[in-house]
Amino acid sequence: MTGSSGKKQLLHLVFGGELESLDEIEFRDLKDLDIVGIYPDYASAHVAWKAKAQQTVDNAHMRYFIVHMHRLLDPEN
Repeated sequence: MTGSSGKKQLLHLVFGGELESLDEIEFRDLKDLDIVGIYPDYASAHVAWKAKAQQTVDNAHMRYFIVHMHRLLDPEN
């Protein structure tokens, strides 16, 4: 699982959507989830997350998340 640069890929998924309430993480409509993308490292995922979060700053119910996919793919490490 190493990229062309020889650096190990640590995949991260950035996605978001509108929450039912501000108290818990339950999305209003799963069909409306915004899948921003999959990134090879946390730094690039964070840049994408921050950009999407800034675009939706006026909607308090809109939230974006970074999922550490590499932890799900290889839970031993």
